[in-house]
Amino acid sequence: PLVSHSLIDKYLYHMRLSEETLQEVSQRFGKEMEKGLGADTNPTASVKMLPTFVRSTPDGTEDGDFLALDLGGTNFRVLRVKVSDNGLQKVEMENQIYAIPEELMRGSGVQLFDHIAECLANFMDKLKIKDKKLPLGFTFSFPCHQTKLDESILVTWTKGFKCSSVEGKDVVSMLRKSIKKRGDFDIDIVAVVNDTVGTMMTCGYDDHNCEVGLIVGTGTNACYMEEMRHIDLVEGDEGRMCINMEWGAFGDDGVLNDIRTEFDREIDMGSLNPGKQLFEKMISGMYMGELVRLILVKMAKEGLLFGGRLTPDLLTTGHFRWQKEKEGLQKAHEILTKLGLEPSHEDCVATHRICQIVSTRSANLCGATLAAVLRRIKENKGVDRLRSTVGVDGSVYKKHPHFARRLHKTVRKLLPDCEIRFVRSEDGSGKGAAMVTAVAYRLAAQHKARQKILEALKLSHEQLLEVKQRMRVEMEKGLGKETHAEAAVKMLPTYVCSTPDGTEKGDFLALDLGGTNFRVLLVRVRNGMRRGVEMHNKIYSIPVEIMQGTGEELFDHIVHCISDFLEYMGMKGVSLPLGFTFSFPCQQNNLDEGILLKWTKGFKATGCEGEDVVNLLKEAIHRREEFDLDVVAVVNDTVGTMMTCGYEDPYCEVGLIVGTGSNACYMEEMRNVELVEGEEGRMCVNMEWGAFGDNGCLDDIRTEFDVAVDELSLNPGKQRFEKMISGMYLGEIVRNILMDFTKRGLLFRGRISERLKTRGIFETKFLSQIESDCLALLQVRSILQHLGLETTCDDSIIVKEVCTVVARRAAQLCGAGMAAVVDKIRENRGLDFLKVTVGVDGTLYKLHPHFSTVMHETVKQLSPKCEVTFLQSEDGSGKGAALITAVACRIREAGQR
Repeated sequence: PLVSHSLIDKYLYHMRLSEETLQEVSQRFGKEMEKGLGADTNPTASVKMLPTFVRSTPDGTEDGDFLALDLGGTNFRVLRVKVSDNGLQKVEMENQIYAIPEELMRGSGVQLFDHIAECLANFMDKLKIKDKKLPLGFTFSFPCHQTKLDESILVTWTKGFKCSSVEGKDVVSMLRKSIKKRGDFDIDIVAVVNDTVGTMMTCGYDDHNCEVGLIVGTGTNACYMEEMRHIDLVEGDEGRMCINMEWGAFGDDGVLNDIRTEFDREIDMGSLNPGKQLFEKMISGMYMGELVRLILVKMAKEGLLFGGRLTPDLLTTGHFRWQKEKEGLQKAHEILTKLGLEPSHEDCVATHRICQIVSTRSANLCGATLAAVLRRIKENKGVDRLRSTVGVDGSVYKKHPHFARRLHKTVRKLLPDCEIRFVRSEDGSGKGAAMVTAVAYRLAAQHKARQKILEALKLSHEQLLEVKQRMRVEMEKGLGKETHAEAAVKMLPTYVCSTPDGTEKGDFLALDLGGTNFRVLLVRVRNGMRRGVEMHNKIYSIPVEIMQGTGEELFDHIVHCISDFLEYMGMKGVSLPLGFTFSFPCQQNNLDEGILLKWTKGFKATGCEGEDVVNLLKEAIHRREEFDLDVVAVVNDTVGTMMTCGYEDPYCEVGLIVGTGSNACYMEEMRNVELVEGEEGRMCVNMEWGAFGDNGCLDDIRTEFDVAVDELSLNPGKQRFEKMISGMYLGEIVRNILMDFTKRGLLFRGRISERLKTRGIFETKFLSQIESDCLALLQVRSILQHLGLETTCDDSIIVKEVCTVVARRAAQLCGAGMAAVVDKIRENRGLDFLKVTVGVDGTLYKLHPHFSTVMHETVKQLSPKCEVTFLQSEDGSGKGAALITAVACRIREAGQR
């Protein structure tokens, strides 16, 4: 009978998979990947998803001289790979193939590794490199359980190897022992690599988008870069790691039974490992010829081919050598004749068609699982369109005339929203192993260099104690009459002598000037049963030209805003007591008098320094001639913070601000405040601690980055402590470190973008976001991309680490300052133990995920005799100013009675 194409197509109906079926296979494989990655599901998963400890692909800056060993069959190779990056990215290789005698494959493990060491020695001799200690990558293509990049335990021998006492042992230490025993050379074994990973890495050197490796040859496997947070079997959530999927075992648990055909079952039954590697048996080169042979036999038995004739050769396993379609009918005729058949033209056409169907199915299935991998990468990255590259190796992919094209087509069909490039790998097992080693070497060297630089920002317990002691010394200087003039920490008296007692009441106005915005508030304070504070406020901006214009313009603008607010509240013409929060260093000689010592935070208005700001405000009010106000108190925001918390907690006697700037205040004994007459009671002292270190007493812990930030700031040499701890500067410190790293080639592939050179791009809120624990590195990357910095996953980890180190140091320094303050209060009162509350405000303290925790720990370590509670203040500068005014009014009324 004439066998037409359509008859064969009907006969092999089950081998022809529809697009729906392929989608289904793809979805199933996605689920199998999940199983293999999960800690609970991995033991029973058929797709093992093995961690490789390869955490990074090449970035093109790899450099050096490497050795590679490739052991995966009866021959093994030794290679020397030179990688150079002088902008030309080139790789030179020399290699030598050595045989492994049959008796060694079945002998003892020690003998095998001694032989390998012998061959290595021979190779190094030839190249005259025995005296160098070169890094080596070892491609070991057997099923292994890898525990580190350089530790891999052989699970079982395959491919005819049967060496005794190697299974269950680490192959690296066996090789190390053999080398050590010889003593004539030394090498540094850096990595054990699976050939699939080698394939990805080789392609990754030329194409930085390469994050998948695929092999379709005798066997088949794939690997890809997975997010660490999804890999339950390895500690840590940061970054990525290459997963060796061992996907040949897909279906070993029965999930492919509905698409496996009788021929697949027959092949499996007759194989060396029945029930294992079922997916591989449907797609790899080792089995495709056999599938065709079984189909030919069955059709011949049914009289559909060869006139029903069977020959002994056709019935022998392995006799149908996989043929290439493009040589077509001619080749089919030749092969069939060799098998002792006398094929008709129709027999040849039919055989050709069968081959087509078998290899198309193979390419389709391979495309379906690959699509699942790429879909997963796309979801991991959270992108709409994935651009990615797959590095491929293996005889079927490279030599079969249509396999590659069909595979690409299937992937495109199943993933229309991705641009996938396929790159053929050259020598993944040799060059690839060297690449893994080169990358590991680069990462280790860069890590070491970065740690060395960051070391200067890590403070020991001793250093922090020292900072605490120096702060104490500076505090004493600021309080002393003789030493005050040249003291860096000014310890200014505030004339606030008492915290709220809860009986305060009335309506008060508050002004809050301390940054680029300015607020006017109306505060109603009630006592008794309905005790509490009710507030209304309006925010006004201060344009830069007014911040840096004349003092008259600045205060006229402020009065204009007050007027607007009173109108808005319908309170024109009411004369209210007013508290003025003025968050700049002031010398106070009275509660209602504040002489501006110097502008900070970018203010530069002329004719204000050395003047009493209350007078400047009153003059502006009179110029406007619209209303009159009773200015009762000039308040520093730090004091306001303490007062607000004092209204809630009577133990609150310290105020702290860590936001754009940083400062602290606390209740000092009057007898120690030498600048003010009187010995009785207490007075709140505004420390102005930002200037701590301006006399050079912190120079030994300041780094080159602190110096750089200081020199480029608006007030060089001033507020040095503040520049190490407050939000306005931390981003700049981080940026300077990142620039330094990049210049040294330790980050961003050594490329400094214009954005990175721009001052002020790292706002404090970015630092808080970058360090936030729930944020995946993905989001760190998008923050950095938003800043115009193109980053890899590794870059994101580094940026995050720099942010962590800088913020941690800031919190520790702040804690050391605080420890000095609470211990001084304790000693002032002659107590063995002090219970005290600190009122805190500021964006850095409130928003940063770790700052407050680290600071609290530091205070606890440095001041063990104090129990310090930290209370977040609500609006110290607004409500606080009103409360100080209310307390002052209460005391004033009591005095008038």
